[in-house]
Amino acid sequence: MELHDRPSWAHLAHFQFVETTLREGEQFATAHFTSEQRLTIARALDEFGVEYLELTSPAASPQSAHDLATIAGMGLRTKILTHIRTHMQDARLAVESGAQGVNMLFATSEQLRRVSHGRTLDEIIEQAQDVVSYLQQHDVEIRFSCEDSFRTPIEDLIRIYTAMDSMGIARVGLADTVGIATPRQITEVVSVVRQAVGCDIEFHGHNDSGCTIANAFCALEAGATHIDVSVLGIGERNGITPLGGFIARLASLDPQLVSRYRLDMLPYLDELISDLVGVPIPFNNYITGTAAFTHKAGLHTKAVLADPTSYEVLDPAMFGKNRTVAIAHRLTGWHAIAERARELGITLSETQARAATARLKALADEQALDVDDIDELLYEYAE
Repeated sequence: MELHDRPSWAHLAHFQFVETTLREGEQFATAHFTSEQRLTIARALDEFGVEYLELTSPAASPQSAHDLATIAGMGLRTKILTHIRTHMQDARLAVESGAQGVNMLFATSEQLRRVSHGRTLDEIIEQAQDVVSYLQQHDVEIRFSCEDSFRTPIEDLIRIYTAMDSMGIARVGLADTVGIATPRQITEVVSVVRQAVGCDIEFHGHNDSGCTIANAFCALEAGATHIDVSVLGIGERNGITPLGGFIARLASLDPQLVSRYRLDMLPYLDELISDLVGVPIPFNNYITGTAAFTHKAGLHTKAVLADPTSYEVLDPAMFGKNRTVAIAHRLTGWHAIAERARELGITLSETQARAATARLKALADEQALDVDDIDELLYEYAE
């Protein structure tokens, strides 16, 4: 392939989102969703188009069980999952609550086995097989995940996952529970698991070391079929792969990869969760941050005004957003000033636009300016 050839990303198009704002997201430091808020979030994410919603285990509390049953009975298009320990009682509660799928986990790294349950690999497999056998009697989709997968020896992962795969479960889960994995490690481990099992593979990555979007993308490239996300990436500690961030990653490669989703709802989803958990949307947030589509430097604004794709890998209109060309500052260029004049119905010659820009730059060196100041100056040059 020549260096200038654009690669095809069509092979990535068949992934599915496991949206876990209502499970992992509830583990975020300031999250405490009421029943009505849970229903609002579920409806919004269903309208957005995620394939799965994962909810808190019904074993967590009576209200969790009640809300799971309510949302499972709403007739949403998305499939309703719940996240449980590999315990028979948890499985029974999941079935009784009407969950369409069950995401089971078992701690498998030496660090977690020592402090969590102390079981051997044989005991883990035996207990998991018992719970899987029970769930298979109740027409629910089953995922089994090794908690702390990337601190679990690969031979242990393969031993457990091949045993689960042989039972006919829907997928196995690879969880970077403490956010320690690197993109290269993700690629290697997912590739090995992909060769060992025939079922689907789900990836769940935490963001403790800032790699979660890259890790999720590498998992998808290496053969994962399901990616766990939450709105704004909220979750335990630093959270997990953000829905908007992963959308941005894929859309920058090929917008068709995410065209099945209601992308114009991303601003609403981010604002909704921001309000509910009391955390502002970061200025540099993917797609929805206040600076996401703001252009300031003169060189940039000239190019963007001529061809937006020159400095925008994402089209803001896909997400119901507009670009901003900032002009009230000393870095502005005369092309941006001329464009602002045209927006006001003012015709300036190049000489006039350059003169107005020079005066603006001088003023901006002395004081902060706003758009009203710029407009006033442009009207002077129009006279």
